[in-house]
Amino acid sequence: MPDPSRFERGALDPSALDLSALDFTAIDFETANPSAASACSVGLAKVRGGKVVDREGWLILPPEGHDHFTEWNTRIHGLRAADCASAPRWIDQLPRLLEYIEGDALTAHNAGFDMGVIKAACEASMTPIPAFDYLCSLQVARKTYELESYRLPKAAAAAGFDDFPHHDALADAEACAWIIIDAAKRHRAATLTELGARAGARISHLAPVAA
Repeated sequence: MPDPSRFERGALDPSALDLSALDFTAIDFETANPSAASACSVGLAKVRGGKVVDREGWLILPPEGHDHFTEWNTRIHGLRAADCASAPRWIDQLPRLLEYIEGDALTAHNAGFDMGVIKAACEASMTPIPAFDYLCSLQVARKTYELESYRLPKAAAAAGFDDFPHHDALADAEACAWIIIDAAKRHRAATLTELGARAGARISHLAPVAA
């Protein structure tokens, strides 16, 4: 559990900390089926200076062989094969994804899942895996809040972002961004790297691998 003494009075006051260097992109994927390669939607929230300044999301047609939709996954996010039939394949939307991220470090809630989607979808598409540094907001939340559950809706509510459509990729990405911003204030961390160090949540790396 987090040490309450870390969170000094006034730590949440926006004027108490310079967040001008807190830049990152939060990301969230939904998948069509249990395959990690089956990305069917992505949500992105861009943070500059500790504020969400832009949000974008789109549908994806998963790579061939991974593009069937299971009833279970549709029940989670509401997307069906017909919704993504005219969307670009993973390999065709990847340049747009990389352009939006602009080389930022990424954050995601349970980041191993989302980084696994990038890796698996690139492998299934026989295209090189891009390199990203990333920080998991689930790990950060566990070191920041005292909650019964650290699922995204609960952690985001603790950060002041609640009542959003969970499993909508765009809303989930913004919820993740809010957790990181709030945690940075609570830990008095001016950058994503500093937050990782102060919260004991390691900055990880998705390494590029040639197809």
